[in-house]
Amino acid sequence: MAVSLADIKKLRDMTSAGMMDCKKALTEADGDFKRAVEILREKGKSTLAKRGDNETTQGAVLSRVNGGRAILVCLGCETDFVAATPDFKALAATIADTAIAEFPADLEALKAIKTATGYTLDEDITNQAGKTGEKHVLAYYAGIEAPFVSEYVHFNGKLGAIVAFNKEVPAEIARGIAMQVASMNPVAVDEASVPAEVLESEKTIAIQKTKDEQVQKAIDAALKKVGINPAHVDSEDHIESNTAKGWLTPEQAAQAREIIATVGAEKAANLPAQMVENIAKGRVAKFLKENTLEEQEYQLSDNKETVKQALAAIDKEAKVLCFKRFSLAD
Repeated sequence: MAVSLADIKKLRDMTSAGMMDCKKALTEADGDFKRAVEILREKGKSTLAKRGDNETTQGAVLSRVNGGRAILVCLGCETDFVAATPDFKALAATIADTAIAEFPADLEALKAIKTATGYTLDEDITNQAGKTGEKHVLAYYAGIEAPFVSEYVHFNGKLGAIVAFNKEVPAEIARGIAMQVASMNPVAVDEASVPAEVLESEKTIAIQKTKDEQVQKAIDAALKKVGINPAHVDSEDHIESNTAKGWLTPEQAAQAREIIATVGAEKAANLPAQMVENIAKGRVAKFLKENTLEEQEYQLSDNKETVKQALAAIDKEAKVLCFKRFSLAD
């Protein structure tokens, strides 16, 4: 059937779909607007299915604050071209506004909220995907509630953070700490709140790294003692290539292999347990200082004080309760 320009514009106003898509949908639906809308929605689902494995490394990270509540959301897409379009930005803003207004419990609850379009946010996202022909995904949502909250979104719109405090603090340091979270990506507020699995993993890594270093030191010392440069035999590939170049004789290559095997095994079997433990503890302590918010060096400080010290200088009773962070680059 023939489709009028007025009907095409009406469907476009209803769905924000492209003019040609609206024309095709109305033609397929024999002018039935309800059916045409469903056709466009199905087209969006088809787009998502076809592009399901595509990465959504572009998009928009947004935050909102309302009293003692703050939210952080991310609408992801495939290209920066789509992320820069007015329709995409408007949808991302709608998601953020809806999230702070409704303050849902989790991501799935946010997706299920109905908007002014008459559809859920999840359906709105599907419709937008159909319009652009590109995968869209509600990649992240988090909400926090506390006596005082702050937020920060980086100027590129791809990185943001929200922070909860136990009491009101000056806006400058509240925003500064949110910036700290965004830029320095701490794993927790303090040592006590580091997830047990993260701490256990770091301890395991620290112990193994310490053992490997001690073994390598013994091997290097033994190689130097017989006149072999450790850098020439630090892998089997290097041994073969340096022998081919004439930097090692076949006899030296064989000797190096023997030293690496025997000295390495002997040292590994006789490492002082307490020494390994002490060095590993130092590594874990360094990790905690660099990766817990309170112990990190405050990036906006001129005198190398920690975040905890900077906050205490403003208000000794003030404390960060928790934070949420998201980056499209992670």
